[in-house]
Amino acid sequence: MAETLKLLIVEDEVAIRTGLTDVFVFHGYDVDAADDGKEGLSKALSGRFDMILLDVMLPSMNGFDICQAIREKDKEQPIIMLTAKTSDEEIIKGLSLGADDYVSKPFSVAQLVLRVEAVLRRSRRLEDDDSELNLGTDISIDLRNLCGRRSDEEIQFTRREIQVLQYLNANSARPVSRQELLNKVWGYARHMDIETRTVDIHIAKLRRKIEPAPKEPRFLVTVRGAGYRLVVEQP
Repeated sequence: MAETLKLLIVEDEVAIRTGLTDVFVFHGYDVDAADDGKEGLSKALSGRFDMILLDVMLPSMNGFDICQAIREKDKEQPIIMLTAKTSDEEIIKGLSLGADDYVSKPFSVAQLVLRVEAVLRRSRRLEDDDSELNLGTDISIDLRNLCGRRSDEEIQFTRREIQVLQYLNANSARPVSRQELLNKVWGYARHMDIETRTVDIHIAKLRRKIEPAPKEPRFLVTVRGAGYRLVVEQP
C-alpha cells in the first residue's frame, strides 16, 4: 500500500482552507490545517509533513516569519507559499527565506494540486552525487550542506538554489531554457501551462550570491534566446 502523504494547510480564510482541505483529501492526502500563524508554526514544527501550504497574510504571525522559523529547524521541508502579494519584492522575500514555490491568489485549484505534486516529486529526487562545486578559484559551494564561500564571505543557499546550480552544472556544455528548468528542477510536466517568474527570480538571487558583479555575470550567464548557462572556470 502506498504511503499516505501528509499535508499542512496554514490559511486563515475559511472558504479557501475548507476548499483546499476537501480537494487534497479527495486526492488522497492526510490533511491537517491551521487558521492562525502561531498555531500553524506549532504544527509545522511538531510533526513531519510532506508538504506545507503557507499563506502569507495570517493572524498573529505572518507566513514569511513562519517560513523562516521552519527553515531554521529543517532545510528540507517542502513549502509552497500562497500569496495575494505579487510584487517582485514580496515573491523574492518568500523564495529567499526558503519557500520551494509560490502561488498567487486567486489560483486554479487544479494547477495548485499539480504544483504540489511537482515539488514533492522533485524533493524525493535530490541529486547529491557531487558534494562540492567550485566555480573558480574563489568560489566553492557545499551542495549537501547548502552553503559556500566567495573569497572570505560565507554564503547560504536554499535547497532550490542548489538544485538549479546542480542541474546547470550537469548540463554546462549548453544553455538551459526556463522551460527545461521548470520541467527538470521544479518537476512540472511539459504540458503544464505554468505562469511563473520563479526561474528568473532564482537566477537573480543566485547571481547576487555568487557573482562579483551580478549585473555583469561571469558564472551564471544568459544566452540570448536560449536560456542560462553555468560557466565553471578552470583553475
